Amino acid sequence: MLFNSAEYLFLFLPLALVVYLFLARRGGKETQFLWLVLVSMFFYAVWEPVYLALILGSITANFIFGKKLAYARGRSRHWWLVLGLTFNLGLLAYFKYTGFFVETLNHFWLWLIPLPEITLPLAISFFTFQQIAYLVDVSRGECEEYEFRHYALFVLFFPQLIAGPIVHHKEMMPQFLQPRQRQQYSADFAVGITFIAIGLFKKVVIADSLALIVDPVFAAADQGETLNSIDALLGMFAFSFQIYFDFSGYSDIAIGSARLFGIKLPENFRSPYKSRSIIEIWRRWHMTLSKFLRDYLYFSFGGNRFGLARRYRNLMLTMLLGGLWHGAAWTFVIWGGLHGLYLCINHAWRALLDRVGLRQFFAGPGFQPAYLVLTFLVWSIAFVVFRAPDVAAAWAILEPALLELSLETPRLLEEVFTDKTLGKLISFTDMATVAYFPIYFVMAMAAAICWLLPNTQQFLLQQSPLIIPEGDPIKPGWLVWKPGLAMAGIIAFMLVISLLSLSSLSRFIYFQF
Repeated sequence: MLFNSAEYLFLFLPLALVVYLFLARRGGKETQFLWLVLVSMFFYAVWEPVYLALILGSITANFIFGKKLAYARGRSRHWWLVLGLTFNLGLLAYFKYTGFFVETLNHFWLWLIPLPEITLPLAISFFTFQQIAYLVDVSRGECEEYEFRHYALFVLFFPQLIAGPIVHHKEMMPQFLQPRQRQQYSADFAVGITFIAIGLFKKVVIADSLALIVDPVFAAADQGETLNSIDALLGMFAFSFQIYFDFSGYSDIAIGSARLFGIKLPENFRSPYKSRSIIEIWRRWHMTLSKFLRDYLYFSFGGNRFGLARRYRNLMLTMLLGGLWHGAAWTFVIWGGLHGLYLCINHAWRALLDRVGLRQFFAGPGFQPAYLVLTFLVWSIAFVVFRAPDVAAAWAILEPALLELSLETPRLLEEVFTDKTLGKLISFTDMATVAYFPIYFVMAMAAAICWLLPNTQQFLLQQSPLIIPEGDPIKPGWLVWKPGLAMAGIIAFMLVISLLSLSSLSRFIYFQF
């Protein structure tokens, strides 16, 4: 069930919340838990009921592994962890990578193995990583779970089930078990609705508008058409904005939906396009995944403890696996490899500046705009590979965008947008100018929001809206949420505009992972 569907917004979410609140008075905590497990199972099964058995089987197996780990000692704990990790990674490998592996063998070794028809279960990457983190945390003695219904709720809780944020047992279950005070209800409702309204606006108004620019460019590249540099650049930068507003919009709706039930999810985006280095942007982009890759992969490989060569190797391995986690295709492997290379170059540059004593000089304010532009540029280049169906299509965009710069007018996007503007209604206006206006307007709006406005959690910081990483506080923004009629009017306006834009339902980009 999609967050941006009328069924979710007007039927599922209100019904789930009303019954949950009713049970708070009549049934108690355990009945509320059971209700949330049931509605979350329905939420997942709407897509493909047969795969409900898969996720329930995964939950059952990992609950058993967790109990064995909690009671095991010495080497037996190590082997139970190995068995649990093997189970989870094997399940993920079979459903997500079998076809990719067979296709690669056929291509490089000229084998004729028939490709298996395996449907990728919804959210398997997310619920697998979440349960791997749980098993590792149990093995470290950081958490344990003795009630199956509690563990099932931890995995299935529908706001974060499909595309995160990736949550930890130790930060979620204490919230469910804690009594909810009566005075919290109104604050939770106001904050939750605000997050949902902002997230919905990001998705259906901004991200889906940017898709009108992105989709024709990447489709033309896939079909082998020649793009001019302006078309290619617009497509490249538009997708960087689209995936940000699409995924951060999803995260906002997830955070808002959970807050209606009195639950705080972890922060997942912190204005990543304000970053001035690749190191910084990965600390701000999909923060729960970045933390998982750092804590459970990079540190497990040895981190930076064994010299520079091993550190760069560990960075490359971590990002290659992170790219492969996103999808079973060589484009995702290359995307991960590019980010591994970016991080290595970034760390090497910092080490060089430290060695020659110029770190403070190059950290001066005069260099900051250049760092911001350079970071966004290389980030966008990598995202072309991420979005393209294959390497050839990615190069068909990157070559004119980077190597054939010119001031031509956009040919492809002129044709696409001529029939989608007010141009036909304004006969006395230059048609070409009107046709280009929506493209540049949407791009300018996306850039202004990314670089000039505070993010959602800064906007609602005074309401303690979510789980903030320890030791990394959020800086207040210049625009602050305050309860009142004016703020209610703004949020209502955003909701109305978003709901009017729901005429064509589009999936979130990260639903395919």
